[in-house]
Amino acid sequence: MNTQPIGIFDSGIGGTSVFKEIHALLPHENSIYLADSKHAPYGNKSKQEIIELSIKNTEYLLSKNCKLIVVACNTATTNAISYLRATYDVPFIGIEPAIKPAALNTETKAVGILATKGTLSSELFHKTTDLYSNGIKVIEQVGEGIVPLIEAGKTYSNQMKALLKDYMQPMIDANIDYLVLGCTHYPYLMPLLLEMLPKHVKIIDSGLAVAKQTKAVLDKNSLLNFSSNIPENIFYTNTNVSVLNDILDKKFIVEHLNF
Repeated sequence: MNTQPIGIFDSGIGGTSVFKEIHALLPHENSIYLADSKHAPYGNKSKQEIIELSIKNTEYLLSKNCKLIVVACNTATTNAISYLRATYDVPFIGIEPAIKPAALNTETKAVGILATKGTLSSELFHKTTDLYSNGIKVIEQVGEGIVPLIEAGKTYSNQMKALLKDYMQPMIDANIDYLVLGCTHYPYLMPLLLEMLPKHVKIIDSGLAVAKQTKAVLDKNSLLNFSSNIPENIFYTNTNVSVLNDILDKKFIVEHLNF
C-alpha cells in the first residue's frame, strides 16, 4: 500500500473535471492539485513555454512527494509529456482528445473537435487524427476565449453563450454526431452545449478514461492506496481561490500559492 498523494496539474481549474473522475474511481487516494491559473490558457503559448511551465508544475508536485502525476491539460500533454517522461522517474498520465471513439462510432461520418490552439496544432494530435479519421470529416474549432471566461467564473455568461454559438454552428451545419472536448475546462460547458446541439449529438471527453488509466498504472506499479482513512485532497491555485472553491462546491481544502 502506498499513501503518497497523486499529483495533478492543469493550466487552471479545468483539470478538476479530471480530478472528480479520479476521486470517484479511487476514493481512498490522497491527492494534490495544482491550478496554474496565472498562466492560463496554455493553448496559445509556444511549445517551449508549455514545457517550461510543465517542468515547474511537475517539480512542485514532486517536492510534495507525489507518486504519480496526471497532466490534466490537453495542451501540456500534447506538447510536454514526452519530455516529462524522459526526465522524471515517476509515472505520468496524459490526456488526449477522445478522437478514437468518436471516429469509430460516428454514423454521419462527421465529428467535431473543440480544443485549444496548442492541442490542435500539436504533432501528437495530428498523428492520432490521421490514424483514425480516414473517410471521416473532422471539423476542428479552436476554443479561443473559453478558458479565460471559465477561469473568471463566467462559464454560463452571455459572452460564453455567444462564443459557443459561433463555434458550434459550422459543426451543426456539417451534421456531426459526435463532439470531442479537447480541453479539460470544457466539460463544464456541457449544460450549454446540450442546449445548443441537436439531440443526436453525443459529447465525449477523456476524464473517465484518464481515471481508469490512473488506476491501472498505480496497480501495475504497486502504488494503490487501500487505506480506509479519509483521504486528504488539497488544491492550490496561484490566483483567487474563490473560483476554484466554487467549482469544487466548497468540498475541499483550497489554498493560495505564490507560484
